[in-house]
Amino acid sequence: MNFHRKGLVCALALTSLLLSLSARADWARSLDPLVVQPSPNLNQVQAQNPPGFTWARHARGPAAYELEITPEGGAPGKVITERNWYLPPKAMALGKYSWRVRPVGSNDWSMPRGFSITSRSNLFEVPDNATLRARITARARPRGLPSSFTPYASWNAARRAELDPYVSRMINEIKLQIKAVPPLTDGRWPIVISSPLTAAMASQQTDIRQRINEASRQLEAAALMWRMKGDRLFLDEALRRGDQIAALDPAGPTSYANQDQATRQIAVSLIKAVDILAADLDAPRRARWLNTVRTRTEVIYGNLAGDNGRLDQYPFDSHGNTSLVFLALISTLALGDIPEAQKWFDFSFRAYANAPSPWSGQEGGYANGTAYAEYAAGYLVALWDPMSQASGVNFYAKPWAQGLLDFATQFTPPGARVHAFGDGSETRPDPRVWHAFGSRMVSPRAAWYVASLGGAEDTLSLLQAPYPMPVKDTRSRTPPTNSAYYPSIGWASMHTDIGSATRSSLYFKSSPYGSFNHSHGDQNGILLSSAGQPLLVKAGWYDWYGSPYWTDWYHQTRSQNAVTFDGGKGQLVTGYREQLQRNGRITGFAAQPAYDFVEGDATAAYGGQLTMARRQVWHLRNAGNAILVRDRLASTVARTYEWNVHTPVVMTVENAQNVTVSAGGQSLCLRSLNAQASFAKWTGPAAKARVIEDHGAFYLKNDGKSTAEFLVLLDVGCKRPRVDIATSGTVRTVTVAGQSVTLN
Repeated sequence: MNFHRKGLVCALALTSLLLSLSARADWARSLDPLVVQPSPNLNQVQAQNPPGFTWARHARGPAAYELEITPEGGAPGKVITERNWYLPPKAMALGKYSWRVRPVGSNDWSMPRGFSITSRSNLFEVPDNATLRARITARARPRGLPSSFTPYASWNAARRAELDPYVSRMINEIKLQIKAVPPLTDGRWPIVISSPLTAAMASQQTDIRQRINEASRQLEAAALMWRMKGDRLFLDEALRRGDQIAALDPAGPTSYANQDQATRQIAVSLIKAVDILAADLDAPRRARWLNTVRTRTEVIYGNLAGDNGRLDQYPFDSHGNTSLVFLALISTLALGDIPEAQKWFDFSFRAYANAPSPWSGQEGGYANGTAYAEYAAGYLVALWDPMSQASGVNFYAKPWAQGLLDFATQFTPPGARVHAFGDGSETRPDPRVWHAFGSRMVSPRAAWYVASLGGAEDTLSLLQAPYPMPVKDTRSRTPPTNSAYYPSIGWASMHTDIGSATRSSLYFKSSPYGSFNHSHGDQNGILLSSAGQPLLVKAGWYDWYGSPYWTDWYHQTRSQNAVTFDGGKGQLVTGYREQLQRNGRITGFAAQPAYDFVEGDATAAYGGQLTMARRQVWHLRNAGNAILVRDRLASTVARTYEWNVHTPVVMTVENAQNVTVSAGGQSLCLRSLNAQASFAKWTGPAAKARVIEDHGAFYLKNDGKSTAEFLVLLDVGCKRPRVDIATSGTVRTVTVAGQSVTLN
């Protein structure tokens, strides 16, 4: 999970060269894939009004930039900004615009770029820093709790009937954890963290994260229940846990350098407790806790503020971006109590509001996979709730947030048993997370997803949420479309009927992010499930980021339902910026009543080993929801190509062209329509305990002088449809159960 800090050093070392090259063309677009790209771009309609503006830094490293925004047929408006981004504080009029930027005192304008604001652009305004600070400090504590939060004694009968089970659950949890959660001391973690990370170091870091999360949850829950119920037991427990957490050495095993997740959680839990307990904290204890917050947060700020805000230029840092939103909340709650909080706030709040995630474009999504999307949504609820309440900026109304929820509905729909793509994709989704995230939106799609997921969210977050939940203001429930395409991350989904528990779901990925960060070498990879039962799966399991197992197997193409060659050689997944360059891209997508279609080009991901690696997928709705997959592959030398298949049960090989998968009452028959491609099983690394995995591939030899082609039918439910292939000149027609596909 750690960010590749060595890679960042390399990135900084090459920056001047790459920026000097780009300055000779359009300097606002860097040649370095690690650098932020200019936006808005390509005359696109903006999802958000006003949109955020970003560009690569100029090679001169100016102190400020002049941004010029010109409405079509109108006079330009100009603004000066010290950073290489700008978020207007007010919405823009509907219409077409162009923008350009230059260093102040220079005539080196960037290339003009166009965009549009239409009625489809959703309002999301973030006032300037001074207005926000005044609004926040004017709010009485606890400023992070909603105005609907009141003492339990004031609740009416309807509220008690709805929330009493959660109040009882929270009380029981706190009382149980009083004895169950051990006191925290630095002596629990004796291992010195160094590089490279060992299994023992990774285990200690995991334990630190878990123990800090456990203790901070107990602190927050006890403080909340003291505020709600007024029982002295809760106040005493909150004080005890807060004292323990504050006593941990900021330079010890929980330091930002050793375990950044721990230090930010310590700081945010203490400032939340200070906010919730307010006047119930005695002055010496309050000062002690605030000093811990100040010490730990100053280190976070120093790390992120380096190079004038390193994430502004190099956004692809998963831990750094998470730390940025932690910094935004800590500073929001600390304004007026910690002098440095104004500096932290001015640096972080609007920067985060402008670009909350580098892992997708404005349409939402999450390139690192749905397991990490769920992890992000979980901490966003804990951070966005108090940020939104204190600042009046509703982060759930940001179009990117709605896009993230839509992404979850497509790739972890109700009843999904595993995640999709990337680290942790073999784990089971936790519906409570998206239930919570969607409940804070006023959206027909959110209302559908929340109702379809059923159940409830985590007790602690629910008791701090607005009452009633915003989703209850939604008058209708609208299911999402049965197929979707996320261009910025290169993902596509195809469902038979997303609203049905018996749906089949196929997921396809060919991503511009390549195998970067928590992504894998799975460009042009697929996953398939039926009625929630996984049938084609990702092999392996996530032990820890960068482990030998992760490096040699889990991260590799051979553990995916994707193409390898010559004994498991696949996409190149080493390096750092190279992982972004060795990528995939979706080159075609169509969603029609009779069929869905997606095409991906993963040639670049193979790093020159192949001269062509294209996959086309047709979801044939009129042919009993059969799926036709075509791969075209080429190389300058002879190869044996492998069309890999991974299943959660032992496959049955009927013959060289036919394989059956039966699991959980569901079935899939794979049929090679190329008689030259024959199937055989192969053995991979041992699966996780009590997990079954089977591996195999269709093998196809090629002389290197012609294009190799796999043509495989995925027959969900093993309906055994009739397949006919007719050739006319250079055109072939494949007809499956009466539905035809033309292959050029």
